[in-house]
Amino acid sequence: MLRHPAQAVVVGFAGAVLVGTLLLMLPLSRAGDGGAPALVALFTSTSAVCVTGLAVVDTPTYWSGFGQAVILGLIQVGGFGIMTLASLLGLLVSRRMGLRTRLTAAAETKSIGIGDVRAVLLGVAKVSLLFESVTAVGLTLRFLLGYDEPFGRAAYLGLFHAVSAFNNAGFALYTDNLMGFVTDPWICLPIAFAVIVGGLGFPVLFELRRHLARPDRWSLHTRLTVWTSAALLLLGTLFVSWSEWTNPGTLGPLDTPGRLLAGFFQSVMPRTAGFNSLDYGAMNSGTLLGTNVLMFIGGGSAGTAGGIKVTTFVLLFFVIIAEVRGEPTVHAFDRRIGDRVQRQALTVALLSVGAIVSAALLLLEITDFATDRILFEVVSAFATVGLSTGITADLPGSGQLVLVFLMFLGRLGPITLVSALALRERQRLYQLPEGRPLIG
Repeated sequence: MLRHPAQAVVVGFAGAVLVGTLLLMLPLSRAGDGGAPALVALFTSTSAVCVTGLAVVDTPTYWSGFGQAVILGLIQVGGFGIMTLASLLGLLVSRRMGLRTRLTAAAETKSIGIGDVRAVLLGVAKVSLLFESVTAVGLTLRFLLGYDEPFGRAAYLGLFHAVSAFNNAGFALYTDNLMGFVTDPWICLPIAFAVIVGGLGFPVLFELRRHLARPDRWSLHTRLTVWTSAALLLLGTLFVSWSEWTNPGTLGPLDTPGRLLAGFFQSVMPRTAGFNSLDYGAMNSGTLLGTNVLMFIGGGSAGTAGGIKVTTFVLLFFVIIAEVRGEPTVHAFDRRIGDRVQRQALTVALLSVGAIVSAALLLLEITDFATDRILFEVVSAFATVGLSTGITADLPGSGQLVLVFLMFLGRLGPITLVSALALRERQRLYQLPEGRPLIG
């Protein structure tokens, strides 16, 4: 009997991964002879359910139409389930703890409130289908009119990439992902828009629908998410464009508008979608490191994005600012941040660092790849991004299992950890004498 909500989340997603693995092992799912090996099916199923996008085989050529449909279904279930369960856990936490200590999953947002579960589920479904449909129509028209694809093929390409984009999955039906469309704004911009919207999180989308033109009425959670996301997109675009501007393997051969579009696209994807219109294997080491930072931060809470979430990152930033200024309390946008929320943000961030470092050390011991390549792959898996320098398929079986574990941990870890911390709040009836260890 699952007493804790976090247990139900883990078991539910593990069950989805298992079902997906069994379906992908069927001979019907593979384009070639025979069924897919168990490890290939497990890796692909986990990547789809956890909306990551890492792959050990070429999606458009290895999987049959049925196999691709299974992957698409797993992406939709994973994205919809994650948004729903994260929102519902936020409601449960709010009901148990009151409005004073809302978590980053649905932090201090009156747009969700504590209404009935059915309304929340329907709201998530409507938002998902709306943005996926709009993106699919735009992409279908572009494939149909701009690339002379037959209508059926164009519609399939549009639908697949729209669902993959909104759910921040990063699976594409082209061997080179989206590198063939690097300078096409009619492909790149709709996909980037769907990624950004899906990564903001349902609580933010729900509130923006009501108060889009009234930022003064936004909750603290929405302000933190929207403004931090906008800042990271701008800084990421400037960084990638500057770092790769003359690189002959990436932005170098493009004209100025193409470079700016590609720089923006590569700034959006670490948020955490996983599409790429440039070859990450040809990027400079500095660009890979900066991308690691963007992937680690991720997107908004209670959405389809991964990472430690922008609210966690920016709250820790405000903690540092308060400490540098010598202020006794932490404030953000005219609101005081509670001590418990600060501890939760610190716990999520440090445990995430620990998981990434441990996995990177393990992969360095069992492979011969360079440190920057291994670190990039590990961060991408944990943050459920899906970007790769091209070494995923070349990892040994044990290394691929490490990434499978990281994808599952990275997708469910923050949700289950934050909800578990919130539901385990205890009141200490006494205080011990204060200690003053030396810091620094």
